[in-house]
Amino acid sequence: MGPLPPGTDDRAIWDIWQSQFTLPAVTVADELGLFRAIGNEALDTGALAEALSVDARALGVLLGALASLGMVERRNGRWSATAPARMWLHPDATGYWGGFLFRFRETIPLHAQLIEMVRTGKRPENRVAGGPEWERGTMSAEVAKRISDFMHAHSMGPARGAAMQPAFTDVTSLLDVGCGSGVYGIELARAHEGMRVTLLDLKEMCVEAAKHVEAARLADRVSTCGLNMFEEEWPEGHDAHFFANIWHDWSEETNAILAAKSYQALAPGGRIFLHEILMDDDGTGPWSAASFSLMMLMGTLGKQYTLPEFATLLETAGFEDVRACKTPGSYYSLVSARKPG
Repeated sequence: MGPLPPGTDDRAIWDIWQSQFTLPAVTVADELGLFRAIGNEALDTGALAEALSVDARALGVLLGALASLGMVERRNGRWSATAPARMWLHPDATGYWGGFLFRFRETIPLHAQLIEMVRTGKRPENRVAGGPEWERGTMSAEVAKRISDFMHAHSMGPARGAAMQPAFTDVTSLLDVGCGSGVYGIELARAHEGMRVTLLDLKEMCVEAAKHVEAARLADRVSTCGLNMFEEEWPEGHDAHFFANIWHDWSEETNAILAAKSYQALAPGGRIFLHEILMDDDGTGPWSAASFSLMMLMGTLGKQYTLPEFATLLETAGFEDVRACKTPGSYYSLVSARKPG
């Protein structure tokens, strides 16, 4: 029957790759003694981190994953083990699975990386997606191609879904900040014939993005702009800024810088868009966001954020009317806000 053209829903593939974090999340918690600690009393993240001698930020990400798996729950800011965890994962329980789980601490490579990350708060050396290069603001052509291929593959479906959002119908000029392979800007331009798109990223990434633009035959409406988004001034004249899978790479402090730079470059009435997989407001799931956050924990300086966390960052920068809507056929949501005027 042959291959099919790309669609807008690749969640089946997301489910497969995200499944790699399911067992390591539990084996790490078991080795740390987490289920005993919150099986005996409910603790907030800070108190639990102190009791286990681990990094609080990393522990919070792990707890979100465990909650989405039904192993822990959060009430009034305190975490406790659920009944299945207290029955099968508490070391003092008659039904404790520890003897079975123990062998997987050595056979699953992600276990060693994740537990070191939770204990120290420092990322493993073999970081995913070329993190060290894009954080330094420079990279080789080889690394740029590797990052471009990585981002393009897992963004094609969500990009096509995002382009279907009605929020973009009246956007005439869009700046795709941290564009990667350019897949989002290309799909937005493809879906909206009246839209012009500028793809902004490091110059090495723009070389790769330009190849995709040429292949899509959109060079008449999609251009590239190679610069460091933190150190250089952004081009003005766009009525919208778009960030896909960017803010989850960075801390809240760094995202505050991006929000401020966007606000400054946008004209009054301009809009900012973030395309991200959102954590629930209480940080307890869903698994699609929590497992992605584990990946961010191990390879970036960020995590998957909640809508209230994004709202705080955007409103602090001066934006208003923060809202979010689900992207069709995707785990992603489109967060938007407007600059007054």
